[in-house]
Amino acid sequence: MPNFTARRRRALLGSAAAALVLALAAAPAVPASAAPAAPAAPAATDLGPPGDAFYTPPSPLPAGAPGDVIRARPAKAGPPTARGLADAWQVMYLSTDALGEPVAVTGMVLVPKADDPASLPVVGFGPGTSGPSFRCAPSRFIDQGAFYEQSALNEMLAAGYAVAVTDYEGYHENPRTTYIVHSMGNALIDAVRAARRLDGTGLSGSARVAFRGYSQGGAAAMWAGQKQPEYAPELDVAGIVGGGVPSDLAAVGIALEGADPFGFLLYSMVGMDNAYPELDLESYVNDAGRAMLSAFENDTCTLELLLDHQGKTVPDYFATSPYASTPWLERVAQNTLGAGAPGAPVFQYHSRADEIVAFGQAERLHRDYCALGAPVTWKEWDGVGHITLVHRGSEDAMAFLADRFAGEPATSNCT
Repeated sequence: MPNFTARRRRALLGSAAAALVLALAAAPAVPASAAPAAPAAPAATDLGPPGDAFYTPPSPLPAGAPGDVIRARPAKAGPPTARGLADAWQVMYLSTDALGEPVAVTGMVLVPKADDPASLPVVGFGPGTSGPSFRCAPSRFIDQGAFYEQSALNEMLAAGYAVAVTDYEGYHENPRTTYIVHSMGNALIDAVRAARRLDGTGLSGSARVAFRGYSQGGAAAMWAGQKQPEYAPELDVAGIVGGGVPSDLAAVGIALEGADPFGFLLYSMVGMDNAYPELDLESYVNDAGRAMLSAFENDTCTLELLLDHQGKTVPDYFATSPYASTPWLERVAQNTLGAGAPGAPVFQYHSRADEIVAFGQAERLHRDYCALGAPVTWKEWDGVGHITLVHRGSEDAMAFLADRFAGEPATSNCT
């Protein structure tokens, strides 16, 4: 592991904490008199076991369709500002994994308090990278008031949008979280379905829908957009927003080899193995790799991915490279975006200075979508890092969503 001094780690932790504080401070405020009231327990819905056991899927899974709610319980929408804006529920719902099999996925449903729920559109929000350990589940972070994209949630809630947040697959004790695989799109679509079906929210079963996300969440939004016409044709999708999208894992991975954000490449390998157990990642690792796998299961979230593997390479953790294996390369190819056109207008943005998710592969995705006839609005940023654009790009994302929900015709800058 990199030889960080205690002072440097404290400084980086402090910077991350400061970024979180700024993100929360930038969120829309609510009147001081608006005391948050606890949401009612969903009627006729299983509350599930208390505590962390809520996240453990029942065995066997109940019969049902993708998006059916397995259990739900009242939760906090975030810090006090968010709790003033919305009621929230942690949910577990049925979805479909990368192999086409039923799977239980958890997430969060947030419904603005200031509006008639039956009139609200629903935004399916894909979180950016949260990390492989159970403690990193986005719905847990939201409930704890520690979600680094809280400002985006608050902006959508203040605009009058219900929000369905997916955790993606595998967040439970002994986690097996997936990462940058196509089933993220299923999980995001089914979070929206679950929100519209959840008793007690008042949301309409025919509410208009959009998908939004950045980084991992941007890929989830694009996969949802590609899959929706066949997987969820009943949804009326107004638009799709994806920023910092990792569309091609091979291209992203090459750029991460030996770079400071190398931990994200490691997580992509672990997540791929969790989605496709026959890949048998453990058979490739050396002693350092075994220690990495243990840390990923027990204590690694985004900050540790950023700090603990800087400058490392595949041979530092693997006796032989999984990417020298045909089964691995085939799975990577199967999880590359751009083979199908999204079913709704797209806003995609990316920075040329992105140091985590390579710019070129995102630009190719934009061109692939254009070639398929999709209406794409593409925006390039200069001189802005990947993490900074998490928040910097939100204004454009919100404007795009507002226009789509208002029925404004989408424009395209495909050439």
